Amino acid sequence: MIRFGLRLTLAGGREAAVRLIVISVAMALGVGMLVAALAGLGGVSSQNDRYGWANSRTAEGPDPLWWQLRVDGFGTQSIGRVDLAATGPRSPVPPGLPRLPGPGEYFASPELARLIAATPPAELGDRFPGRLAGTIGDDALPSPASLVAVVGYAPDVLSQRPGVVRVGTIATVAPTSCPGGCWSGIPTSGLQLILGVVAAALIFPLIILVGTTTRLAASRREQRFAAMRLVGATPRQISVVAAVEATVSAVVGTAVGFGLFLAFRDSLAAVPFTGAPMFPADLALSSSLVIGVALGVPLLAAVAALVSLRRVRVSPLGIARRAVARPPRVWRLLPLLAGLGELAYFVGRRPQTTDGQILAYLSGIFVVMIGLVVAGPWLTMAVGRVAARRAGGTASLIAARRLAGNPRAGFRSVSGLVIALFVTTVAVGIMGTLTADRAAPSAIDRSLLHTIFRDEQTAPAGDPVPAALKTQPGVRAVVVTRHPTDDIPVPQTPLGDWGWPSSLVACADLAPMRTSGRCAPDAEVAWVYSGVRGPGNWDGVWPTADVSPARLTTLRTDSIVTYTDGSTAALEQARTTLGAAHPMMYAPFTEAEWNAETTRVFQGWQRLADVVVLTSLAIAGCSLAVGVAGGLSERKRPFSLLRLTGVPLRTLRRVVALESVTPLLAAAVVALGAGLLSAHLFLRAQMQLDLHPPGPAFYVVVLAGIAASLAAISLTLPLLRQITGPEVARNE
Repeated sequence: MIRFGLRLTLAGGREAAVRLIVISVAMALGVGMLVAALAGLGGVSSQNDRYGWANSRTAEGPDPLWWQLRVDGFGTQSIGRVDLAATGPRSPVPPGLPRLPGPGEYFASPELARLIAATPPAELGDRFPGRLAGTIGDDALPSPASLVAVVGYAPDVLSQRPGVVRVGTIATVAPTSCPGGCWSGIPTSGLQLILGVVAAALIFPLIILVGTTTRLAASRREQRFAAMRLVGATPRQISVVAAVEATVSAVVGTAVGFGLFLAFRDSLAAVPFTGAPMFPADLALSSSLVIGVALGVPLLAAVAALVSLRRVRVSPLGIARRAVARPPRVWRLLPLLAGLGELAYFVGRRPQTTDGQILAYLSGIFVVMIGLVVAGPWLTMAVGRVAARRAGGTASLIAARRLAGNPRAGFRSVSGLVIALFVTTVAVGIMGTLTADRAAPSAIDRSLLHTIFRDEQTAPAGDPVPAALKTQPGVRAVVVTRHPTDDIPVPQTPLGDWGWPSSLVACADLAPMRTSGRCAPDAEVAWVYSGVRGPGNWDGVWPTADVSPARLTTLRTDSIVTYTDGSTAALEQARTTLGAAHPMMYAPFTEAEWNAETTRVFQGWQRLADVVVLTSLAIAGCSLAVGVAGGLSERKRPFSLLRLTGVPLRTLRRVVALESVTPLLAAAVVALGAGLLSAHLFLRAQMQLDLHPPGPAFYVVVLAGIAASLAAISLTLPLLRQITGPEVARNE
């Protein structure tokens, strides 16, 4: 029967060839997008892991390196830098380097080397002492555009710096957490949750696409199976033939889908989904991905083909009989309510572990997605009955009655779009809320360069850097804030929700600064916040400190604030001076740069959400087009009979349009509502945030998606003239 099924599929005439081509093309598009998305998710992990080497912390190993990770910057770009010194011949070599740099040498990434060559030395090149010994290979670069440097020092020099650690083993993966700070990347714990949700959101629409395509010309196949039963075929043999037909189309579509991915892989790698482009090798097809898709999609197609025959019983006499379809029951709403209930349960009960959070939220969202598909026929039936009672014409009455009589078929064609809209709404709702919660003020001061000293780091007494900075072009003032000793009481005078100021500053230095506060008249020393900025638009008087200016200079420095004219040259030259004198993990930064860095991860998540949105909508569009075309093919005989009885072609077109549009609009409303509610429950449970309603751009995207769906429906309407002629009714 397998060979017979292959012959029917591959040599079954023009109709079989057209069906094979249509199903294969739809499968190829869906599989291509799925493979690209899954390979992209693997690429995100690979890219993230290449940040791991710079975040090494393990000291065990022969001849460990003296090691200091530093996160520098140039404009809005981040520079990852590692200062190291070998302690022996067996010191480990970081990836991407042919050897360890010696004192007075450094290696730079190709992009950083080009930037150094094109920038005045005082603004960038002087930060890296010595000569450029070579470029860093791709193994150590998260992206082709990454700015990375490895600088060599003498052991006796580097070992004296605060914050230096000993590293005997180079890390190969991203850290699970960053309590002491990391160089970029997303902690593994957060990445697992993101990728888990994304993978589930992408696979579900593909399942619907596979199920939709395998039902193309289902009625025609059932008639052929009835004839086969008449000549003695058993139900099992019929099932084998159906499975072979579906599997062949799926295999061809899967192979073409892999080919499409390989053809466009380089172009996909250049898209900065995570904020930076990937290497094409990052989008490699792992053996598990190839095996999973190559076997899973054909298997899924075969199962879908068998399930589509579950309600068809063909008698030995060749009479195809369908079991009486009972109307959907209200219990179909239970899975949807159960999924929402699970998400609501974890509000105030967030699991403590990453695995627990993945299980709680991923399963809840997955159950909601299943619930939407299960509840869809009941909702379609309810809408159809309401529309039938309020029908205002022949077309609307016929369409409403057909929806009420066979709601499963009416919902099936739009089920993929429902899931896509739900995924889109959840992604946009969560990411939009996170972005709004961390949104920067409308006006960010780019003229203040902050140097923050942490833990044991400080500037020495009589630090010459502030005086040197004041002589540089574009620098208007320099303020040094100091940390009080235990014998200096901190004032218990909070300013809003910021608590009380705990740093000391000389009012003479503060006078020329453009800050949100000022000293009291005749005050010499004042209490300020580190960074000398107040909360919000506060512009009050800083509390006066009972400390003399002479003693102030003996206290430990906790920050240096450099007031510039905001030009790139002034900022970068000051950053170079400060970084050379005070090598710390985090380089001096402006408020604008700090805001950009704190939102970088969320922007990466937003791009991943965009991938989910675009991919799921594209797969759903394929499902809709195939579903509508398949529905027309299955109903060409009743439509032909209606035309023979005098029903105008334009009326039939209105019937088809109303049958497709009605469940589409109703399901879209339900999907949007469920998506916004799911996003709100997730935000409340995981982050104690309320949903920030999506902006107009989101609804424009939704309307555009619905408009594209309506266009896909309209493209199928001309088929009615070709498939509803008198010869169809006569031949059927």
